[in-house]
Amino acid sequence: MAPNSDPPPSTPPTPGRSRNMAAIKRRDTKPERTIRSLLHAAGKRYRVDLRLQLEGARPRPDIVFTRARVAVFVDGCFWHCCPEHGRQPGVNGGYWGPKLERNVARDRAADEALSAAGWTVVRVWEHEAPVEAVERILAVLDAAAPASRGARTG
Repeated sequence: MAPNSDPPPSTPPTPGRSRNMAAIKRRDTKPERTIRSLLHAAGKRYRVDLRLQLEGARPRPDIVFTRARVAVFVDGCFWHCCPEHGRQPGVNGGYWGPKLERNVARDRAADEALSAAGWTVVRVWEHEAPVEAVERILAVLDAAAPASRGARTG
């Protein structure tokens, strides 16, 4: 490595940290399961972790209401840089900074692709009260309902 050049992106510093990171779930997190449970109790049916094939993108929302064309993402505060709780780690910044920036860029690209394809995107932070998040999702579904009914009859 040449002097004064940036170090290559690093990996987790210890085997224990590596095991810890490997155990982090991509789906079925506690906030996601709670929100799904409340939506189900409200009589809503949905698809979980469905990869959507869109023009130029393949987003994978956590919860998908296909008929209403509503995509819900339940974002972790750390992984998606929550403005309220997100923080940059003090260790291994050469790895984490770019990693978290890519996550946020991917989120924005997914939002744009879904919106361009006629979908409504709802993003929920893991710190939000689940009941309030579900009320917000239900409001979006209610607003989308007339359009989805018209599509089936027309």
